[in-house]
Amino acid sequence: MRVSTFDLEAALSSLAEQEPGRWLRDACGVTRSETLIPALVDRDAYSPDCARHRILLIGGFSGEQVDVDLTLRAATLIGSSSEIALTVVPCANPDGLRLGVGPDNGVGGDPAVGYPPEGGYFDDERDPEARYLWRWVSFMAPDVVVEVLQGAETGWESTHPAFDLGRSLNAGSLGPSDSMLAALAVGEPSGLAPIAGLRLTATEGSLEKQIAALLAEFAKRQHTSPSPAREELDARRSRNPLDVAKRLASQYGYSLDPVVYTQGVAISGRLRVAELTGTLDETAADIAATMEPLIEANSEIVAAGAGGPALAGLVWCDELSQATGDTRYADALIATADRFRDVSGDQPPAPCDPDYRTEDMFFAAAILGRAFELTGDIAYIDILTEFLLDAKVQQANGLFWHARSVPYFWGRGNTFAALGYTEALSYVPEDHPDRAELLVIHVRHLDSLAACLRPSGMLMEALDVPGSYQEHTATAMFGYAVARGLRRGWLDDRHRSFLDLAWRGVTERTALDGGLVDGCTSTGPQPDLRAYLDRKAEFGRDERTGALALWFAVEMERLQR
Repeated sequence: MRVSTFDLEAALSSLAEQEPGRWLRDACGVTRSETLIPALVDRDAYSPDCARHRILLIGGFSGEQVDVDLTLRAATLIGSSSEIALTVVPCANPDGLRLGVGPDNGVGGDPAVGYPPEGGYFDDERDPEARYLWRWVSFMAPDVVVEVLQGAETGWESTHPAFDLGRSLNAGSLGPSDSMLAALAVGEPSGLAPIAGLRLTATEGSLEKQIAALLAEFAKRQHTSPSPAREELDARRSRNPLDVAKRLASQYGYSLDPVVYTQGVAISGRLRVAELTGTLDETAADIAATMEPLIEANSEIVAAGAGGPALAGLVWCDELSQATGDTRYADALIATADRFRDVSGDQPPAPCDPDYRTEDMFFAAAILGRAFELTGDIAYIDILTEFLLDAKVQQANGLFWHARSVPYFWGRGNTFAALGYTEALSYVPEDHPDRAELLVIHVRHLDSLAACLRPSGMLMEALDVPGSYQEHTATAMFGYAVARGLRRGWLDDRHRSFLDLAWRGVTERTALDGGLVDGCTSTGPQPDLRAYLDRKAEFGRDERTGALALWFAVEMERLQR
């Protein structure tokens, strides 16, 4: 086995230095050995206002250095054009290159074929590269994907959506049918629509001439039509927040079985949408009818000894009590909040993990803050602020570990903390002695999260691994925290650009029919980074992702009003 000494990162840095300020460093996937699939992303690649031709240049599926070198040379040639918004993935199979085993990826997979990938997804044991690339390319939605590889003969191949461009280049039909370019050209890749593809096979000597021919064809076309995938993303993004919220509220928030925060947040979201649309009386009556058997049988609702996820399932109680005038819901929430009064020594409240998991920051704040608002009893706030300030899981980089003994920057774990602090600041009185310290921690945390946003607007499953999958719930929770902070006045306008970026990412990954893209499944503390990277990404309908996206959409609508 020949191990490559080729420094892909150095090659990309050299390319980026040729056009300072043009490209953003990114990664579009993670291999089984935790090698990143690196990319240079044009600053306008995701911008709705980009007027240039969006091209994604990709190579190195073979894991051969000659193909990577040729792709990097092509990038230099194409990058000289001011009419092109060029994004470059020079090596789609970095482990094949590194280990010298291409086209194999070192674990028995071949990233060049097997598209569209099905099953396993980002935790696939043989071919995660194909899954990461498929999702990443789909949601970049370039006008055309151009693949480059070296061969003895020179020629172009094109997919049907690139027919006119391909005909001008005397291109043949592109195959095989399970290659990435062929699969992107048909059906609904990642729930979107087709993307055109061109493949150039060239010798070292013919590359420059062929790239010149390609650029000449683009120069003739003042405006290349956006890909159908880009048009689908434009349609998703064009919706206003209330439209998104109404769509999600039509699908989530109709049950509290089991009693868990994912259901409770959705019920709260339905009530908030109804308030915005003037249908609160009808919606509250419908929810009350659903809850009546539960509230009638047991005023506490949540079973004795239940943990934070179940207790936070009652986040809707104050809103329903206010909407209906029925105090039983408020009483149930207060009874639940009283469980947090069980504090002994230097331990957190009894329902919380002694290891100070970030999830509990939200679960505790959501219930204790509401209990204070309902009763005026400052003890609820004192318990909450002491818990938040005692956790001490924020690190030097501003991000939070998942728990004291779990040193990983899990995406949703961090935004659980952000959401918890947001809920706390929504209720902690302005003159409370702990408020200022809470705000300092929170703003520093949000700034660190904002620095983790990818060019697409999304946060990642593992915040310090830029190639980990782009995760819906973390982005929605971050967006909610920023929108609420702007609306309530504890954040300033410098945070608005972060919010707009996150909203773009979330709306593009929320389909017109309400389908959702890549929300991390239920996740407790994990033993290592690989376990976080391998957490299942839910695609389509998902209670957790839908509920949190609903809250975000409502908060965006409230901010705009």
